[in-house]
Amino acid sequence: MHLRKGTAALWLSFNYWWGRRSLQSRLIAAYIIIILGPCLMVSIYSYRALNNTYVRDAVERNDYLLQMERLHILNQIEVMERAAQMAYSDKEVQAYLTNENEPQLEELVNFNTNTNVNISRIQFNNPNIEHLRLYSASENLHEIWPIIFREERVAAEAWYQAALKLEGQESWSFHESDPELMERFSGQIPKQTPKVSLLREISIPAGHHVGMVQVDMLLERFTPKTYTDVRDSQSQMFLMDPQQRLFTRLDHSFLEGNGGMADAISQRLNTYKNTGEWNMHYSENGESYLFIQTPLERIGGFLLNVVSMEGVMKDISHTRNRIIAAFVLFIILVSVIAYVMNAFILKNLRRLTEAMKKVRRGEAYTGITIRGGGEVGELAHHFSKLMNTINTLVAQAVNKQALSKEAELRTLHNQIDAHFLYNTLENIKMLAEIENQRAISDALTSLGGMMRYNFKWSGEYVKLGDEIRHIENYVEVMNIRFEHPIMLELAVEKAYLELEVLKMSLQPIVENSVKHAWTGLEEDVQERMIRIQVSEAAGEIFIAIRDNGIGMTPERLAALHGAVYAKEETEAGFQEADGGRKSGGIGLRNVHQRMQLFYGEEYGLEIGSEAGAWTTVFMTLPKVLLTGDQRR
Repeated sequence: MHLRKGTAALWLSFNYWWGRRSLQSRLIAAYIIIILGPCLMVSIYSYRALNNTYVRDAVERNDYLLQMERLHILNQIEVMERAAQMAYSDKEVQAYLTNENEPQLEELVNFNTNTNVNISRIQFNNPNIEHLRLYSASENLHEIWPIIFREERVAAEAWYQAALKLEGQESWSFHESDPELMERFSGQIPKQTPKVSLLREISIPAGHHVGMVQVDMLLERFTPKTYTDVRDSQSQMFLMDPQQRLFTRLDHSFLEGNGGMADAISQRLNTYKNTGEWNMHYSENGESYLFIQTPLERIGGFLLNVVSMEGVMKDISHTRNRIIAAFVLFIILVSVIAYVMNAFILKNLRRLTEAMKKVRRGEAYTGITIRGGGEVGELAHHFSKLMNTINTLVAQAVNKQALSKEAELRTLHNQIDAHFLYNTLENIKMLAEIENQRAISDALTSLGGMMRYNFKWSGEYVKLGDEIRHIENYVEVMNIRFEHPIMLELAVEKAYLELEVLKMSLQPIVENSVKHAWTGLEEDVQERMIRIQVSEAAGEIFIAIRDNGIGMTPERLAALHGAVYAKEETEAGFQEADGGRKSGGIGLRNVHQRMQLFYGEEYGLEIGSEAGAWTTVFMTLPKVLLTGDQRR
């Protein structure tokens, strides 16, 4: 959950930062992203192809060296087999080895002078052969060093016994050292010179053991690249015998720092023998190697070339860096070109932006000319149209402000006239009191209050108590006309006197009752009563203004509803029965529309009436208290 919130916050932060970048910056970033995607894919594909190519080249190159060394080994095998065959097939050698009698001195001299020299010439003609030895089972044999020996010298050796078991077939054995047979029992330490030996049993006649022929060759001559003195840190050849012993150079060997390499080679050779599958890739200590092998069927061993990938990886890394550098330069070049082109394309947009900034700072707009079409040209055209419209509206506003100032001056002038009228009324009131005309004095007081209430228009809203005082003054003034006065009954709790109402919203309703409620009645037949009642329900205020006049028929009430609630102002209404004078529908309509304008369409007036009995106007408005001049 926290991770999701953190990710969302990070994304919002990035969107905010990205949204504040300029259009040109975002376009350049978009170009780079569009180019970077294919470049990355091409880079990955190129790197893989390059890696495969370098590995394939390394395999082919080292496999070629391995095959050349294999050919050399096969040649050496031929040399050793030919030498063994020449020594084995010599009749005089066979006769000497099978002789069970004590040879005469003359025979020994002749054999040593002729036959032994010929055998020595075999080794001389093949300098890579280290030893050519013949072993005899005869107890009376005279040894002729370093070629002819009694079998008893080596009969106990494991390699010798293994050769005997092959019964005349070739036996190949590998040795870590080359012991000297002439000093075998003198305690001399054998030279640590690895060698390979070819052994073949001598049977004359077939099935009758006579002895053994042995041809030795040092491994440094048998496989010179395995024991080369040229130190190559990138590759190393190994020779593995049938017992899976590894023979190679000891100094600067890969085996020194990689303890698991020998076991890995042995395991992979076993897998190759069983399944024919060979895995050439190997890694240890953070280094990668290739195992390239070829079998040596004639001796039952394998020739292996271990190649270090360090140099190859350096070449790959160098080439990869050049490719990356080329891509980076390409992206930079494309970005520069895109920046220049965007700067040229967005030049008009920047001009338009500067013009907008000047207008925002309040400077006068003098117009902007952008040639060419496109979105920027269309935007500039509409901006010019907009500014012309704004200038027109500003001119109209200035004109209205001037008219408002003029109206204020007129209002001030009217206020001066009103003060003159107030002072005049006060003077008349003082004369009435001097003449002891209390009724006239009270009427003038009420009329002055009405005039002050009407002229003092500081806002649309007043307290309900102020509006009721105005109605009281109005009723007192109107009662001067009637023989039977109108009684005003107030059913208003004191708390409701602080309610907010629209100014001059109740007075037109009361005036409508005064003018029309008792028309046509005998003035002495009933008491005239107007009752104002305030109630509250569900957070709304209901004001009922009821008279006990003649009421209205359903037809006349429907006509009045049509006049009050009509969407458009018309001449609709209803005529009085005695002469065609319009009813109070216009005043009620104005109050209803003002309430809907200031409070909302759900508020307004509702009218009810019963012919010959009463008429009630219901006013619905929200409950808002006024404290001083503040609404709450």
